[in-house]
Amino acid sequence: MNADDNTYFADFRARLGVPGIIDVHTHFMPEPVMRKVWAYFDSAGPLTARAWPIAYRDDEQVRLKTLRGFGVRAFSALVYPHKPEMAAWLNGWTAEFARRTPDCLHTATFFPEPHAEDYVAEAIRGGARLFKVHIQVGDFDPGDPLLDPVWGLIQDAAVPVVIHCGSGPVPGEFTGPAPIAALLQRFPRLPLIVAHMGAPEYTEFFDLAERYPDLRFDTTMTFTDFFEEADPFPRHEYARLTALGDRILFGSDFPNIPYNYSHAVAALERLDLGDEWLRAVCYRNAAELFGVD
Repeated sequence: MNADDNTYFADFRARLGVPGIIDVHTHFMPEPVMRKVWAYFDSAGPLTARAWPIAYRDDEQVRLKTLRGFGVRAFSALVYPHKPEMAAWLNGWTAEFARRTPDCLHTATFFPEPHAEDYVAEAIRGGARLFKVHIQVGDFDPGDPLLDPVWGLIQDAAVPVVIHCGSGPVPGEFTGPAPIAALLQRFPRLPLIVAHMGAPEYTEFFDLAERYPDLRFDTTMTFTDFFEEADPFPRHEYARLTALGDRILFGSDFPNIPYNYSHAVAALERLDLGDEWLRAVCYRNAAELFGVD
């Protein structure tokens, strides 16, 4: 973090009167997995569709120090399996990471497989505060019958789920609002957090939010120059950004972003929706949802 970033975040926190930022969309993974993810971005693979340089390609402890230096008070360790027999192992790693990293929200994940109910129940008993699902990478239908008991457990426990389900940056067989609409018809109290504001189907996911009060969004990469080039947020939806302001949470995708972290926050500021909206999105909404002091 350079001196300009230090000054920017200090001024931002002082002006809003918040103790820091809560980032619900950050990635900490086992090092071999993280390096494979970085290699995929380096190759501009088919799920990225463009060059995607990693701005914070550092060792784990350096990345933690960087986030804390930005004034991030709580963050996540989003992991996601791309095949069966991987999720339980990832959950073991995230549980251990949460134990040694008190400011990390204990995160878990799952995949449609016969024993998913067992390891999700174990994760909830172990204190998981957040789940991550990546429909695009996992290439599965969220309505897969193997996941019915999992969604039931999560709904009953009211543990939020960050779910990448929009069709950006590249559509998949099961991405888009239709599979989520079908899922919410059966599990209407699921506390889903739609990643990337549902890009590029912003309007359709906002429509769902008006029907399901437990549906939320994270701002991850949305409104940044990088996303505006490919999937610009529609100006006619600015009014609903305000109306849904208590259900929008800040997310960054750190460390896997191709720009400075401060740009993610500055992109929200330039929306000009007011300090109260920024205060809620960058801190208060997540603090209330996760009980962050």
